[in-house]
Amino acid sequence: MTDWNGKRYWLVGASEGLGLALAHKLNAAGAEVILSARNEDRLAEAVSAMPGRAHGLPMDVASDESVATAAKDVGELDGVVFLAGVYWPMATQDWTPEQVTAMADVNFTGAVRVLGHVVPQMVARDSGHIVLTGSLAGFRGLPGAIGYGASKAGVMSLAESMRADLWRSGVRVQLANPGFIKTRLTDKNPFHMPFLMSPEEAAQETFELMCDQSAFDRSFPLLFSLVFRLSRFLPNWAYYRLFA
Repeated sequence: MTDWNGKRYWLVGASEGLGLALAHKLNAAGAEVILSARNEDRLAEAVSAMPGRAHGLPMDVASDESVATAAKDVGELDGVVFLAGVYWPMATQDWTPEQVTAMADVNFTGAVRVLGHVVPQMVARDSGHIVLTGSLAGFRGLPGAIGYGASKAGVMSLAESMRADLWRSGVRVQLANPGFIKTRLTDKNPFHMPFLMSPEEAAQETFELMCDQSAFDRSFPLLFSLVFRLSRFLPNWAYYRLFA
């Protein structure tokens, strides 16, 4: 278990949804939380509702300058949780360049921008906690997931590589892979979403992962995640016949 009292955690993408729900849990457990998002009004509202020490730090993860300024202002951290993301359901036949680029730039490159300012400091002092948010959509290519699935697969690979480099160090790396979460983003989906979770349910799963000192990743909901995890073992002809 983790003692959260006095810890400072930067949650990027925490003005709503999973990020906001997780911030509440960490803050209630005793951690000081710094919340970042683009929308200053939602960010201020989120901070005002925190039960403990909390601060808002407006930032656009798609901007090098914005991330650099925020990283300088945030100071030394015990941990960072990257939850920022944008999403549009999209098939290859409906490729919309600006939206696909935005998904890649926010979901994956945004994480790289933030980590570029945080990781070197943690490595230098051999202490820190990094949590990245992947997705069940990142395990293998899915229909209608152009942009989003690829960006999350990149985040998942990034976390795995960091874990391989740092697993014997004092810097802990973890990866949360949620399924469908009820948010304004998934409200765009025109299809039925099985095992749809509330942000609070997804935050509880992520919080339990963060409390587990020995765990690297968690994919949830458990039963739904088995479909995606096991799909990696299917030969291509079988996988595309079933999923495409």
